[in-house]
Amino acid sequence: MTSPVTDGTGPGGARTTRSPLRVVLLLAVGIIAVALSVGVAITLGPADVSLVNVRDVLLNHLGLADVPVRVVKDAIVWEERLPRALTAAAAGAGLGICGAVMQSLLRNPLADPFLLGISSGASTGAVVIGVLGVGGSVLGLSGGAFVGALVAFVLVMLLARLAGGGTDRVILAGVASTQLFSALTSFLIFAFADADETRGVLFWLLGSLEGVRWDDVALCGVVVLVGIALCLAHAHALDAFSFGDEIAASLGIAVTRVRWGLLVLTALITATLVSVTGAIGFVGLVLPHAARFLFGPRHAGLIPATALIGAVFMVWVDAVSRVAFQPTPLPVGVGTALVGVPAFVLILVRKRRAL
Repeated sequence: MTSPVTDGTGPGGARTTRSPLRVVLLLAVGIIAVALSVGVAITLGPADVSLVNVRDVLLNHLGLADVPVRVVKDAIVWEERLPRALTAAAAGAGLGICGAVMQSLLRNPLADPFLLGISSGASTGAVVIGVLGVGGSVLGLSGGAFVGALVAFVLVMLLARLAGGGTDRVILAGVASTQLFSALTSFLIFAFADADETRGVLFWLLGSLEGVRWDDVALCGVVVLVGIALCLAHAHALDAFSFGDEIAASLGIAVTRVRWGLLVLTALITATLVSVTGAIGFVGLVLPHAARFLFGPRHAGLIPATALIGAVFMVWVDAVSRVAFQPTPLPVGVGTALVGVPAFVLILVRKRRAL
């Protein structure tokens, strides 16, 4: 018989447990759910594509078979829908784990990857490229967003250090940076953008997976997988951070070094994803709570669980956003907010009842 593993303190001070076998089974179900979600999402759209077509195209391109497939369907699956679905899965997984790490490091259940001003900084960087055309030939829209995100993060870290450090200072610096770069973005659009530029930039700012290609899939996939591995390597430290700095230090954890290292890691992951997909909110805020409800608070299970839930969530939100308002797709960031807000309210209500 498998003995349960204590996961920490649950609602109302009760000890919560999760069987290791149950965690493994749930993770296995999650992996299958991601694969099925990607496969079904590829079939959705105005062009008639079946799961059999998806299977045949994959087998052909992986060199495992030589099945006749119409050129049009091959292009739709391999060049358009599959890269989009995989990028959505990577974005959901990456933003989800960043949210889980941020909530632990800052001991704040409302923390998410955009708390550090990264999203607003990326928006400003994208607007500088898209509207002003500064450095557009060198960086492009995604490159400008990445640079803007890093500039915002560096500003937050400097402000936090100047204010004396500490998690509360990081949060306050993030709020200030977010407001600053949001104001800069609005000013640049208002002062310099015409109607067409405003529409295009705003669509990107709301989150868009239009036009993603295999190089985007490779970039996002590598960054997210490396991020998951590094976060899992610090799972014990993240568990300790959940109980406060003093307890973490008493367990032999270099609190300052590990915290700043993980903050930099989450910033790089978020900046990379935002540079490709635009600002997609609520994923990093809501999904870690859903994962804790299913898997418990221990980060060895929470991190992969959040990644899998985030991948499934984003694939389906993107698929529905893409087909619900054809021929113009709904910005995926709008879709995540429409789904995420009710889900977050439900989680809050369930936690209140548990108390």
